Order: sequence, then C-alpha cells, then structure tokens
Amino acid sequence: MQAMKEALVTRSVEFAGRPQDLMVNDVTNNKGKTTDPQILFHKAASNIISSVLFGTRYEHDDEFLKLIVRIFTENSKIANGPWAMVYDSLPLLRGFPLPFRKAFQNMETVLKFTADLVAQHKKTRIPGDPRDFVDCYLDEVEKRGDNGSSFGERQLVSFMVDLYFAGTDTTSNTLLTAFLYLMTHPDVQERCQGEIDAVLGEKEQASYEDRHRMPYMQAMIHEAQRVADTVPLSVFHTTTKDTQLMGYDIPKGTLIIPNLSSVLSEESQWKFPHNFNPENFLNQQGEFVKPEAFIPFSAGPRVCLGEGLARMELFLILVTLLRRFQFVWPEDGGVPDYTPVFGITQTPKPYRMGIRLRGT
Repeated sequence: MQAMKEALVTRSVEFAGRPQDLMVNDVTNNKGKTTDPQILFHKAASNIISSVLFGTRYEHDDEFLKLIVRIFTENSKIANGPWAMVYDSLPLLRGFPLPFRKAFQNMETVLKFTADLVAQHKKTRIPGDPRDFVDCYLDEVEKRGDNGSSFGERQLVSFMVDLYFAGTDTTSNTLLTAFLYLMTHPDVQERCQGEIDAVLGEKEQASYEDRHRMPYMQAMIHEAQRVADTVPLSVFHTTTKDTQLMGYDIPKGTLIIPNLSSVLSEESQWKFPHNFNPENFLNQQGEFVKPEAFIPFSAGPRVCLGEGLARMELFLILVTLLRRFQFVWPEDGGVPDYTPVFGITQTPKPYRMGIRLRGT
C-alpha cells in the first residue's frame, strides 16, 4: 500500500504542475471575447485526474473528454434534483422511463469505459513498475491474491469512477467561484497580479513552492474555497463505536452528516463571514494564516484524499492565468448573482467571462 501511495503522490505532483498548457491556449483563443468558463475548467480538472488515474491526457476538443464532462455535470444535477427525490420516495415509479433514468444510462457509459481501460492496462502494464493509479491497484491485487482481500477489479472500477467525479467537479466549481469573485472584485484581482509579478519576475513558470512567498494569493484562494462551500454536507461518516459528544449519546453505526456550511460562515470565526474578503486569511502583518474553521475538505481523520492535489491545481491554474490575463465582468452580463446552484456539489450560476491580455 505504501508503494501505491508514493506512486500516486509522484504522479499527482507531475501532472498538477502541467494543467496550464492546454488551458492557456484555450483562454488565449478567447482573448477579447466573452466565454463560458464552466466547460473550460471542467476539462482542465478532468484532464489532470485522468492523468493520475489512467495516465492519459486529452486535447480540450476531444469528443470523449466532452462526453465525460457532460455526463458528470448532468448526474450532479440529477442526483440532488426533484427527479432523484421522486426516485427515492416512490419506488413504484423506478421502472418507468422518467428523467432519472438518464443518470443510470450515463453511469453505464462511464462504467463500461472504465472497465475497458482496466482491460487495456492489464495487457500493457509491467508489474512493479506502475504508470498510474490503475497499475498501482493491479499490483496490489496481485500481491494480495485470493485471500479474502477486498481488492478486486470490480472494486477498482468503482474507485476510479468515484475518484474521477470527486477530482473533477469540486476543483472546477471552486475555480468557477474564484473567477466569479475576481471579476466582480477587480481590486482583489489587481492585488493578486501585483504579488504574482513581484514574486515570479522573469521566471518562466510558477511552481507550487512559490506559494510560500504569495500570502495574498494564498489568502484569495482559501477565501474562494470558503465562499464556494462546494460540498456543504461533506461526505457522510459513520460512528465506529458508541460515542458521547457535548452530552449526547451517539450509538455505534450512526450516520453522521457534517454541516460544513455552518462552520465556513460562522460569525464568531471569521472577520467577514458573509462577504468575499481575503483578509479572512491574513493577520495584521499581512501574513497568511489558516483558521481552524477552514474545513472545506471535510472534518475528522477521513478527510478528502485529494486535498493535496486540489491545492496544487488551484494555486498553479490561478497563478498561471492571472499572470497572463485580466478577467472582467461583461458589460452585458447583468447584475452578478452569487447564489449557488445546489447539486451533489454547489456550483455558481452560469455566467460569462471577459478575457483580456494583460498590458494591452
């Protein structure tokens, strides 16, 4: 298992550092125009997690990448929409050709593609020399054999689908939130760009280590995560033993649903709990600080396993784009609406983004 973790960390660092190429090309092609950023950010996040899981990167106009982005976007909305409630509440209707059937059709498509990828990897892998998550997992399956281990190909396919969705939707929605607020808070955007210019200078590309010299940039990214509140009910937990908390008895096996929203906007914990303001993460000396109430990746020992990758993605993508471009709210964009759309994850309402090359 340790070798599996080390290989995945290496792969994560390698590919989190290279999301910029295709994305910069796409943004450059839209300079002087307004564009819908939702597909752009979903494609970027999707490509990174694809690289980590099965060692493949796709051009942004690739038909498969477009299909996967559409499927996961649709299923996120269906899962927490009215038809999902009909499915859960009225079992007699589950066999009818109602709109919730679309979610199952989408999942069948994804599961078939994932199973095909595993089959391809089995033919081309070199045992002990993993290229990606699939190879690492197959190595572990071989080590454990048939001794009652939970490791197996069926489980692998499920893990890949879960990791793909979790690694794409949350990051892309956080980026959408960040740029929504950067466009509508040009003073924050300008201050971020000033810090980026001062720290990077003539350096060709940013590295993740540069974050230590960018306190305001770090504060802005964390503030975007706080207000995005992407997974407000976290991932459900279960108590492993009888527990007492604040005078309450919680029996073993109780389903626990953390309310992260209540913490991320708790008035006693934040200087500006209901507004977008990076000062929430800066002390009086202008140094970056992270309050204990910042828990967008869940709570407890079983937090999001992709937290490290997500942090790298957000920093490198935002720094790379802000260094080259200015993002403006379109003149015909109407009044910005910060009310999120609720699904499995929260996402900003659709908006368009104006793009200009800096210095022009």
